[in-house]
Amino acid sequence: MALFQNIARRTNTQPLVSVILVEVVILVVVEVVIIIVVVVEVVVIVVVVIEVVVVVTVVLVLVVVVVVEVVVAAVVVLVVIVLVIVVVVIVVVVVVVVVVVVVVVVV
Repeated sequence: MALFQNIARRTNTQPLVSVILVEVVILVVVEVVIIIVVVVEVVVIVVVVIEVVVVVTVVLVLVVVVVVEVVVAAVVVLVVIVLVIVVVVIVVVVVVVVVVVVVVVVV
């Protein structure tokens, strides 16, 4: 500032110094606005990264849930197959016992 005032005294260019000071103030304001824009962009990028992490986590949880449901369904199918086999075996045993009893009683 003192340098500008010395130049203005020597050359009598006070309006030029005022113009330079206004330009410096404008440049400082522009730089501050650019810094604010950069900070906002960084915040937006961080928010987007957080959203991506949340979406990936939800997708992974859904995949785990689907896998668990498939495993449970497979276990239920196996249990039903085992129960059907047990019922068939019981029916066959009962039929054999009835046939044996009838044959023994008749003979």
